[in-house]
Amino acid sequence: MFLFEIKKDLDRLETITHRFSKIGSNPELKPCDLNNIINQTVQYLQSRTSKKVKFVVNTPDEPLMLPINNYLFEWVIENLCKNAIDAMNGSGTITIIASQDAKHIYIDIGDTGKGIPYSIQKKIFESGYTTKQRGWGLGLSLAKRIIEEYHGGRIFLKYSIIGQGSVFRIELHHAETNTK
Repeated sequence: MFLFEIKKDLDRLETITHRFSKIGSNPELKPCDLNNIINQTVQYLQSRTSKKVKFVVNTPDEPLMLPINNYLFEWVIENLCKNAIDAMNGSGTITIIASQDAKHIYIDIGDTGKGIPYSIQKKIFESGYTTKQRGWGLGLSLAKRIIEEYHGGRIFLKYSIIGQGSVFRIELHHAETNTK
């Protein structure tokens, strides 16, 4: 068991290396099932997060196939979840819902945290903006770049209610409608 966890951590370090090597270049996009990426990311986070954080994942039965960069996309999901954990002070529920229509795939990541005041909602994707005591304020701006520039989609705050939580949405075009 212990060796298995060490192997998972070494694999994770390799993943992080791949992520950083992709920033600033045009990453290779390969067909991937977003359901698998979501589930693998949640499994990783669950094993390293307090049991006070509950993850609820709702994905369609059919694969959500898109050309993406697995390493970078996984990081976006992880970053949004870690922000949610911080917003909930380490206790609450993170809900991830993946769905699709004829043109788009949607991934909504919600939390039961403190919510984002309206006065700062337009700033949260700006590079260097943070409300945390530590950190550089690069997470959401980098997530935006990964989703919009590399994957031709959109990421935005769908809604936030003070004292109840927030929901971020990732919107991606199906491969046949993707203009990238």
